[in-house]
Amino acid sequence: MVTHKVSMYLIATLMSLPILSFAASESDKDTFLTPYTAIYSTVWKKGISLKVEGKQTLSQKDDGLWQFRFTAEAMIASLEETSSFKVQNHQILPSVYQYKSSVLGKKKLATITFDWDKMRVRNDIKNKPWHLAIPPKTLDKLSIQLQVRQDLKLGKNEFNYQIADGGRLKNWRFERAGRDKIETSIGRLSAIKLIRTDKLESGKRTTFWFSPKHDYLLVKLEHKEDGESYRLDIDSVK
Repeated sequence: MVTHKVSMYLIATLMSLPILSFAASESDKDTFLTPYTAIYSTVWKKGISLKVEGKQTLSQKDDGLWQFRFTAEAMIASLEETSSFKVQNHQILPSVYQYKSSVLGKKKLATITFDWDKMRVRNDIKNKPWHLAIPPKTLDKLSIQLQVRQDLKLGKNEFNYQIADGGRLKNWRFERAGRDKIETSIGRLSAIKLIRTDKLESGKRTTFWFSPKHDYLLVKLEHKEDGESYRLDIDSVK
């Protein structure tokens, strides 16, 4: 039970990036990421190996709002994360982030609502909401992946983000580490390698590979800490 609970938490964590009444500009439409569905296999190792299939979907609704969704399911556990947002000047502006999980019938639900008029977020969990003041460009922990991809697509070299999570702001930082040729289920790819640097001092190392050929899609991820490892690999995309 503990193994499944920790693995689903890692998947949630590692998948491990002001809302106004406007429609996305033509420039944003032309340069933002293309809607897609991708399937990943995830392997978590700590004494034993556990393999879980994960699915990512990016779509745009008729009202211009975008939705990014991640789901994963094992025999006794399931996870669903969803981020709804708009895009302004290539920047993701979250409106609602929702987390749902179930482990052996024990369910967890959390919702973060972004109020850009008041520059704060509200987190509803276990009927004990908390409020947090936020700076501009604050993201949720799911949409950050899309913002990293968008910034790569724009040719940026600085990757420094504020994330609203767990009742406080967290600073997630990444740095480029060149390019690698990697073998995947969708072919051999030239991928940009990024390393998350804000956790290195604690012994945690997370490495990401993004494929420019596939609109900077995340195609591989590796996480290591204290003898524990987690890996994600792309299986298919459409």
